[in-house]
Amino acid sequence: MISFIKKYFVQTVSILLALLFIYAATSKLFDFEAFQLQLAQSPLLSAYAGIISYAILIIEFAVVILLLIPKTNKIGLYASIGLMSAFTLYIYLILNYSDFVPCSCGGILEKLGWTEHLIFNIFFLVLSFIALVVLVKKLGKSGLKELGIGGLIVIFSCLVVVALFRSSEHIIKSENNFTRRFLPHPVLIEKTKDLNVNSFYLAGMEEELLYLGNISAPLIVTTIDTSFNLFNQNHILIDRKDYNFRNVKLQIREPYFYLYDGTVPVIYRGSLGDSVARTISHNDAFFNQMVILDSMRFGIRTQRGSDRRYTLGLLDLKRSPKVKLISDILQAQIDGVFDVDGSLICNDSATKLVYTYVYRNQFIVMDSTMKIDNRIHTIDTTAHAKITITRLSDGSKKMGAPPFTVNKRSIIAGKFLFNESNLKGQYETSESWRNSSIIDVYNTDRQQYIGSFYINHKKGEALSSWLVRGNYLYAIVGNELRRYKIRWEVFK
Repeated sequence: MISFIKKYFVQTVSILLALLFIYAATSKLFDFEAFQLQLAQSPLLSAYAGIISYAILIIEFAVVILLLIPKTNKIGLYASIGLMSAFTLYIYLILNYSDFVPCSCGGILEKLGWTEHLIFNIFFLVLSFIALVVLVKKLGKSGLKELGIGGLIVIFSCLVVVALFRSSEHIIKSENNFTRRFLPHPVLIEKTKDLNVNSFYLAGMEEELLYLGNISAPLIVTTIDTSFNLFNQNHILIDRKDYNFRNVKLQIREPYFYLYDGTVPVIYRGSLGDSVARTISHNDAFFNQMVILDSMRFGIRTQRGSDRRYTLGLLDLKRSPKVKLISDILQAQIDGVFDVDGSLICNDSATKLVYTYVYRNQFIVMDSTMKIDNRIHTIDTTAHAKITITRLSDGSKKMGAPPFTVNKRSIIAGKFLFNESNLKGQYETSESWRNSSIIDVYNTDRQQYIGSFYINHKKGEALSSWLVRGNYLYAIVGNELRRYKIRWEVFK
């Protein structure tokens, strides 16, 4: 039995490795477009996704050939050790040093979790080493030299992966050369309330009541008093609901509440304190963002029919035509869609609107007619969107690499813009950046950076929704509602 294993062990392992590589390579080849896109989403390899996608296929098919030819079997085992070492370290880095876990595997390997995949790779790496030693001993040698060469191949493969990782991280996530000024205790946390779930968002406020929407239950409106003592939920009835809604949202502007889903051109309105919302707009406009200017007038972001580019506009239900697009506000740099992505907000009195770009260091200040007052730059240096657009074979477009996000979300408080930044400035510690949301404050009347402050995360969950009213900032972090006292004298 032992002699039988010795005789066929190397051949069996070589066939298993060959089957593994040819299966993996074929799966990638049959869906090569998806494989390339998945590699591009990897934080370790995104900068080199194009070259690596072709290189992996060529190497895997070449290793299969080397393994199946007796004269090159030894070289194939060396190559297998190199490949499996690189794949194993890649998975280790993904599990321990990545902000997110991408997928670049094919076929049945997609069904494995990443930890199981790591164990799977280690098993085949050890198997390759054993097969190499057995092969050498069959030739009457000790195998120490081959083990040493195999060890050097492992070290070399790992160094290549680490070099690619560090280089790609530098290219994709290079830190901007800017410095923040942190204000002395500008907000002080006063009270918290456990909401039990993390699907709530702040929809607005009326006098001493906070209104919360819920992405999991869009027709339930939750009210909480500002002291966080009274908690009430109300189920909203809409006059027509036979639509294919995707994401119904709630907004409050006294004395009404509004429900809408821009993918369906419908807006509902109901009186605060009532449980019924009736249709006030039907088939007037499709939109993907909306702010309420008054009871019959709205600011929207939509896509132009001519070229599908994002455009800001006004929806006025009292006028004809009801929709007025203003095409010169958003300035395209790449495609007019991904590169101009951002968030449209307005102040409490609906006299000032702001559009903050996601991928560049700028926000646009407008009046209620969308006349531009200022184009103001944030303090980082990303003036041009750092994104890669991939056109798929069906004509659709997707992000071809992890986007370089500059700004996350903003709110207006008086003349100040509170902007949540996604970038770490000079001299800021990585720990504080990971465990907090960084808020930069700007003057909307002129180009002026006021200062910055942190909102701490809770158990790894970050800020998801917020608003400012009077002397208080209300924020939802994970499943926790917080009330902060604002020290306005610090900003002045």
